[in-house]
Amino acid sequence: MGQAGDEETNQEDVAWMRLIASGDETAFRHLVEKHQRAVIGTIGKMTNFSPDSEDLAQQVFVRVWKSAKKYQPTAKFTTYLFTITRNLVFNYTRKKSRQKEHSLEEQTDGWHQQLSDTTPGNQPDESLEHAELQSIVDQAIAQLPEKQRLAVILRRHEKMPYEEMAPVLELSVPAVKSQLFRARAALREILSSYLED
Repeated sequence: MGQAGDEETNQEDVAWMRLIASGDETAFRHLVEKHQRAVIGTIGKMTNFSPDSEDLAQQVFVRVWKSAKKYQPTAKFTTYLFTITRNLVFNYTRKKSRQKEHSLEEQTDGWHQQLSDTTPGNQPDESLEHAELQSIVDQAIAQLPEKQRLAVILRRHEKMPYEEMAPVLELSVPAVKSQLFRARAALREILSSYLED
């Protein structure tokens, strides 16, 4: 979608938010239907597809509903939406990591076991191999620090421009690029043993 299309879709979101501020449930339903897939997908990838992903997504939209009267369109609506998403996900992941620490060794042992389960006589077809590789990449992304993880997800899956990522991550554009550079380097290191096989 071009810049004009982006502006048009943003104006639609802003118009809906004005209606939601006056209690319009139909506008809220339209807004949720338009953005829920991106929010659920981002939360799923950030939480390694936790069963809590949909609950967290609901919390995002509950916050959008509750804050509609205070909403000011100073940035794109999606920036506002993903900032709420970021706050909820970061709180969730911090709480979870305090509850239960997983070492990288435990995680990589699990991946190694997954990969070792294919016997020469029973090679998976290409789509299964692709799914397995995607699972390994997702698990590698889950090992990144939360800001790097969110930067990768917003860039790779949401195709978000650096300028939009910056306010969501509370970073400058050069700092966003730096986060992505470090994330890619870390991912290369984590995935190197699988890429060699």
